[in-house]
Amino acid sequence: MPHDSHDHTHEHKHEHEHAPQAASCCSSQHACSSTPAANAAPALPSAPIAGASTAKYRIANMDCPTEERLIRNKLANMAGVVGLDFNLMNRVLDVHHTLPSLATVEAALHGIGMQAVPMEAGAAPVRDPNEGKLSGLQKGLLVVSGLAAFGAEALAWTTHADSSPLVIALALLSIATGGWPTLKKGWIALKSLTLNINFLMSLAVFGAIAIGQWPEAAMVIFLFAIAELIEGLSLNRARNAVQSLMQLAPDTATVADAGGAWQQVAVATVAIGAVMRVKPGERIALDGVVASGESSVNQAPITGESMPVDKTTGDVVYAGTINERGVLDITVTANSGNSTLAKIVKVIEETQGKQAPTQRFVDNFARYYTPAVVVFAILVAIVPPLLTGAPFMAWVYKALVMLVIACPCALVISTPVTVVSGLTAAARRGILVKGGQFLETGYRIKAIAVDKTGTLTMGKPAVTDVVAMDGSDRDAILLLAASLDAHSAHPLAAAIVKAGPPAGSHLPVTQFAALHGRGVQGHIDGQTYYLGNARLMTELNVLTPALQAILARLEQQAYTAMVLATQAGALGVIAVADVLRPTAASAIARLNALGVTTVMLTGDNLLTAQRIAAEVGVSLVKAELLPENKLDEIKALQQEFGVVAMLGDGVNDAPALAQADIGFAMGAAGSDTAIETADVALMDDELGKLPEFISLSQRTRAILVQNISFAIGIKAVFFGLALAGMATLWMAVFADVGASLLVVANGLRLLRGSKPASPMPR
Repeated sequence: MPHDSHDHTHEHKHEHEHAPQAASCCSSQHACSSTPAANAAPALPSAPIAGASTAKYRIANMDCPTEERLIRNKLANMAGVVGLDFNLMNRVLDVHHTLPSLATVEAALHGIGMQAVPMEAGAAPVRDPNEGKLSGLQKGLLVVSGLAAFGAEALAWTTHADSSPLVIALALLSIATGGWPTLKKGWIALKSLTLNINFLMSLAVFGAIAIGQWPEAAMVIFLFAIAELIEGLSLNRARNAVQSLMQLAPDTATVADAGGAWQQVAVATVAIGAVMRVKPGERIALDGVVASGESSVNQAPITGESMPVDKTTGDVVYAGTINERGVLDITVTANSGNSTLAKIVKVIEETQGKQAPTQRFVDNFARYYTPAVVVFAILVAIVPPLLTGAPFMAWVYKALVMLVIACPCALVISTPVTVVSGLTAAARRGILVKGGQFLETGYRIKAIAVDKTGTLTMGKPAVTDVVAMDGSDRDAILLLAASLDAHSAHPLAAAIVKAGPPAGSHLPVTQFAALHGRGVQGHIDGQTYYLGNARLMTELNVLTPALQAILARLEQQAYTAMVLATQAGALGVIAVADVLRPTAASAIARLNALGVTTVMLTGDNLLTAQRIAAEVGVSLVKAELLPENKLDEIKALQQEFGVVAMLGDGVNDAPALAQADIGFAMGAAGSDTAIETADVALMDDELGKLPEFISLSQRTRAILVQNISFAIGIKAVFFGLALAGMATLWMAVFADVGASLLVVANGLRLLRGSKPASPMPR
């Protein structure tokens, strides 16, 4: 029967440019904004040029694109620096250069407050467990700042003197102990011509001091320090969610040494070909093939499968999965840096530099929004007093409130946090998404083209019916047929052998012969049996009208029929076909319920395609297609529906997969090619991942819209309150940082219900 299964090796040429992020995020180490400098340096090429060397730095306080922009502004025009690569997830900077010494680069980095620590080439970034946490001294200073700020506020409230010596002293103490980091970063931002939250907050503090509002200056800087700490902890959750994926694999493994003794060794030292032992309840440390033993393995961390998978000799297992009941001896096939789990983590980390459409929109909006609001605030401070003679200080105060609320932090952090959470949630479900743009595009999918063989079906023939004739026994027919086909290498023969009794129960066969194009024959217990097609039955003169009717019915249903017979007549008919995947029908039904039109594209004959489509509920069928025909069909579907996805598993689908707006790779676990080239890789053969992906995309889109609407809305409300004189500086801080915390928390909702499996208790 025709088959259209193949290998997935396409490479996309979509116009999804993966520019470095310019979104904002704030952390306890370094708050930031997306607004670039007015004279921002051009982005250097990310790939090194010929003859250039590469220096790696771990920068603990390089949290988000504002730090990236600060570094670019500082290094881009430096002689000898030819390229910069940023990995914000691991806080690693690659500097491609032709310099004899890196002293000037390191001095420049330290000059803008970047704590750059050199790394050895090829070394994995080591994350400090205390990173992002406050030291005892910092906590103490923050407590002093808070007590001083509240003291200044209380004293001013009771004495009605905002500028008394004691109030000023308490305010200065609060600013010095809690606000110095913000003021320092504000000065760096000013020198870099970057209108970020540190600069705006510093300006608000000095403005409040200038108009005599000392208690508010102290309270603003203290509240901002506290909010920055809380926000950093919230953002670290998104970073930790990705890091936790890599931590699924244990650091040590039990490996057999040269003498056969079992020893506990570091995973990084285990060579390919070594044999490791995994006991019940333990996580598998490295990818491999089962050498001996039987067990069930929880593969949810890699494939997202809800049920454990039985494993025996010859089966593939993955690092990070959990051995549930039996002892397994596993031959290692990949080192720790090249395991399927490591590749998944690498892909997710690399996607952090690829902007999603909403993120690009927000960044472009913020680029003009913040300077415009700053100009507006200046006009608010100057124009009304000049035109109407209104009190100058009152309007300056209103302008300061606007400056505090002007920072687009809540707006710009909402997109990266939400997208990272969505990507991580997808990975935990066994869906590897190669960038935020695909996660965002998913909700717009109107049609999905699906390959048939190996995708909707298992890709292997299986026995579907056994029709006994003239009182023959069904089990006896299968026994005889399996005994004959055990001597054949034909794919249909393998299906019949698998459907029959165990190999130990087969009957002895003598005088076996393969009848080319017709079937097989053999001698069993003194009787010659034949197993073949209608042509062989015609030659044997046993093709009766009753048998012809059975064969015609099965042919009409697109089954391949094999007849078991003797020279005296037919004993029974065995129908073989490529069977459906168990969840194919439910997955297609869920896609249809989501309003997505499902289309089958197959090279198989129309009759078979229509039968499969009817069984699973596919809306449209396009059969007997060559690879170039599939490409044309995708183009036609795009003309009709708009955004079209393609799910396939092979090289014959490559043109269509490349043309589709999103290409899905089927069963990518363990496949380098699929993981590296697919837009979205379904790590197992579960079609249910398709509607899961679309639902996750819809949730991601909804949260993005909620966050953007809320962030813009809260600013609009406070602008109105500020103009009406009903908003104070500390209220503006609460509004700005409170909005940031809310959008971060809202984005992190995507991680709920997507945690990887935990090991069984021992």
